[in-house]
Amino acid sequence: MTNAALAVDVKAQVALRVATLDDLEALLEIEVACFANDRLSRRSLKRWIEVKHGILLVAHVGNQLLGYGLVWCLKGTRLARLYSLAVAPRARGQGIAEQLLEALEDEAQRRGRGYLRLEVSINNHRAIKLYERFGYKTFGAYSDYYGDGSEALRMQKQIAHFTGEGVQFHVPWYMQTTEFTCGPAALMMAMASLSPQFEPSQLEELEIWREATTIFMTSGHGGCHPIGLALSAQYRRYSTAVYINQQGPLFLEGVRSDKKKAIMALVHDDFVTKASSCGVEIHYEEIKLNDVENMLNSGKRILALISTYRLDGKKAPHWVCITAMDSHCIYVHDPELATNQFAIDCQHVPIAKADFEKMSSFGSKRLRALITLHDNEII
Repeated sequence: MTNAALAVDVKAQVALRVATLDDLEALLEIEVACFANDRLSRRSLKRWIEVKHGILLVAHVGNQLLGYGLVWCLKGTRLARLYSLAVAPRARGQGIAEQLLEALEDEAQRRGRGYLRLEVSINNHRAIKLYERFGYKTFGAYSDYYGDGSEALRMQKQIAHFTGEGVQFHVPWYMQTTEFTCGPAALMMAMASLSPQFEPSQLEELEIWREATTIFMTSGHGGCHPIGLALSAQYRRYSTAVYINQQGPLFLEGVRSDKKKAIMALVHDDFVTKASSCGVEIHYEEIKLNDVENMLNSGKRILALISTYRLDGKKAPHWVCITAMDSHCIYVHDPELATNQFAIDCQHVPIAKADFEKMSSFGSKRLRALITLHDNEII
């Protein structure tokens, strides 16, 4: 079939559908034809066809596959990522990429996602123009991102109809360097937001953890206690307050050993005593989203304790730093970079307010904990 004949057929008959395992060979052919490096393998394509959090659509005319688009919907967030978009060379220029991209946005929005992000080679001018036409904005870059050493632009589009009104802070993102230092990483992000001259480091991360650790946790090293983190910030001359919806030692339900529980209780009592002498405010009360909004509007930075269950299926306590809030979402910097994730996936992650309400409740006792942080000039 000639390119001219194909063009007529495409305009008249192109259709989109969800990919099936029967499409594997054709998908691999498109990969080989479209990409010299960083190709998806047969195994990867098979996995994306089968996983629930993936959206893999194909464009076809009859039994001919002409292109595909793949979106990854991050669990527990309002964020999706365009993982790949490819059109067979023989079918380019017929609007297939546009059809795929529009359908992927619609499906991602139908699944509750508010933003679609992507990476594209700085040398792929045709793709960049397509994304810009669709309203994607460049907000960063990765150097030496692809196998050929080329740079990748980071682009984003708001695909849900949010107003965007609310409060937003500039918060540098920092990745935790150990599996147990999410608290120090989140705290350093807040500190860097308030004090641009502050540069987070691994040494500071570990020092804060030593100051704030609960000693033990469900398994492995202990995490960070909310009062302990507040004390660490106070030691560094920030004014802090802690909001907890229950009194007494925290996180004991995840530890079986009575000896470990006794040590955790001892540490808790010590944190409470030190907080009283250092001027750290402790409020034992239930925090509502309106309270969070008021705190942000007053210029305070907030660390929130969440359960990772809605993110990775595990029930672990985890600290994040809130970066913004509007009428629909709370946005967070997540310090943990999971396997198959990129830094872009952890920055300003939009979480629907209803989802955040569920995520910010940990354990059978539904523990909620927030830490507010501000400099001494904020009243």
